[in-house]
Amino acid sequence: MSRPVRLIAVATVVALSGAPAATALGPRPIPEVDPPSVDSTLLPEASTPAPPGPTRQRGQCFAPTTRAADGTHNPIELDAVWRLTKGRGQTVAVIDTGVVRHRLLPHLMGGGDYVGRGDGTTDCDGHGTIVAGLIGGAPDGLGFSGIAPEATILSIRQSSTKFAVEGQAPGVGDVDTLARAVRTAADLGATVINISSVACVAATDRLDDRALGAALAYAVDVKNVVVVTAAGNIGGVGQCPEQNPPPAPAGGPDWDTVRSVASPAWYDDLVLTVGSVGRDGAASDFTLAGPWVDVATPGEEVVSLHPDADGLIDLLAAGKPISGTSYAAPVVAGIAALVRSRFPQLSARDVMRRIEATAHRPPAGWDPFVGSGVVDALAAVSGGTPASAAPVTEPLLPPPSAAAADGRPRRIAFGGAAACIVAALLIMLSARRSRDRTGDGQPVTDD
Repeated sequence: MSRPVRLIAVATVVALSGAPAATALGPRPIPEVDPPSVDSTLLPEASTPAPPGPTRQRGQCFAPTTRAADGTHNPIELDAVWRLTKGRGQTVAVIDTGVVRHRLLPHLMGGGDYVGRGDGTTDCDGHGTIVAGLIGGAPDGLGFSGIAPEATILSIRQSSTKFAVEGQAPGVGDVDTLARAVRTAADLGATVINISSVACVAATDRLDDRALGAALAYAVDVKNVVVVTAAGNIGGVGQCPEQNPPPAPAGGPDWDTVRSVASPAWYDDLVLTVGSVGRDGAASDFTLAGPWVDVATPGEEVVSLHPDADGLIDLLAAGKPISGTSYAAPVVAGIAALVRSRFPQLSARDVMRRIEATAHRPPAGWDPFVGSGVVDALAAVSGGTPASAAPVTEPLLPPPSAAAADGRPRRIAFGGAAACIVAALLIMLSARRSRDRTGDGQPVTDD
């Protein structure tokens, strides 16, 4: 019997310099990893959300004091997109640590709670609220907004590091509760599901997530839901154990080199997996590579809704920026909501293909760090695939030097045509630091 695999809320990455080097792994043989199969007979039964057993709080709730300063954003750069759609009519399920009722989340609905006995609209960890704000936060009048501010957010609290099942170690939420949450979200009418919590294990370990695979297939192929998930992080406590090395120069997805398996990301046919890039358009040092990565978007130094239900937040404890693939995935989930609102006739798979097809491709084609490239919201919601979405030949930055052969080269995510796309997204997702702050808060932890 396999041991339970806890979900990681892939939040801020701290120890980037300690990330393992993909080319310094020694002669240890690489285990064979095959894409997971789906057994529909393992689909969880429809049920009312509830914890797996009696739970109690085991840690102080997320209570940061650092905030984003008011008026930190330039005029919204999504104006051209919003002339076409703001996501009206779409319901985005946030399966996470819960989402608090916030003045900038007017369209929040509770979908259930697998941690406590609530409706999903409490958030002791802070993670889910930040994620939800990136998807559907309302404009604050000073420049901040989520990607799809007219979409409804359906919050399902599925995991928490601050609670424990009686008699067990702290932490609630695993691949089985995630499977049940996915089915619940699909049955409640979600058109998009965002999953920013990742189960990540070494390829040598057994990961029994077959119920999750069945739930994903049910959501996508039966209920016509777009499922967006984070790629996963490396380099921090509780993160993915080891970076997956890039494939041979011939390119293309390569399952033979996989050392870390991330779920649900590795269900590549069923989910849209999102990696992170930085301000320069290169893959973030912390983003987990893999044959299942589909697209990328900025996931570094973001700003979103403060989990105290008032205002914004751009730093965690000790001045740590909010960074991680957790915060790249909701940007793409918001774009999926925009596409579904603009083109309601498209199936879930059509929407995923459209977002990939309109991304700004890396110079060498598909890349295990950024997939098909950096997403382009305007291209995705426009009438056709623009010429700028075609592969580019000139990189934004020069190729890494030979000195960068430490196994973690900064992958160039796209060419010059996409620079403005990252700039526009970063204007919305990042903020100037507040001049005055009042102490340190608790980080969103991954342990």
